Amino acid sequence: MYNGGSILAGLIVFLGLVTIPLWFNVGAKAYSQPQVKLPAKEKECIESKEFMRKEHMQLLNDWRDWALREGKRTYVNSKGKEYTISLQNTCMKCHDNKAEFCDKCHNDQAVVPYCWDCHTQPEGLKK
Repeated sequence: MYNGGSILAGLIVFLGLVTIPLWFNVGAKAYSQPQVKLPAKEKECIESKEFMRKEHMQLLNDWRDWALREGKRTYVNSKGKEYTISLQNTCMKCHDNKAEFCDKCHNDQAVVPYCWDCHTQPEGLKK
């Protein structure tokens, strides 16, 4: 085979480069979602846990649009219960520990939300 050694060396280097992500994960522990629980005084969030895990950012964006652009200040959940549309007065009333609740998942997923660009963080929650 003409230049067989060079071809074989090139294939080995190529396979090594292509499989680098696999080598970095050897021995790494399996991913598990951070355990986020409701405060003791609450039985449920404004929607189901599954909904909130998947759709909370879209819900917050909808709330922003409804409150600021349409003047709507009441949210009716899938069970018919009404909530005031407010990050600080509805969400942070129960989930008052930003580091334990928000940051735990956002840091885990390498997401930088922009909530606190406009909203004032409650005292004791500022980084």
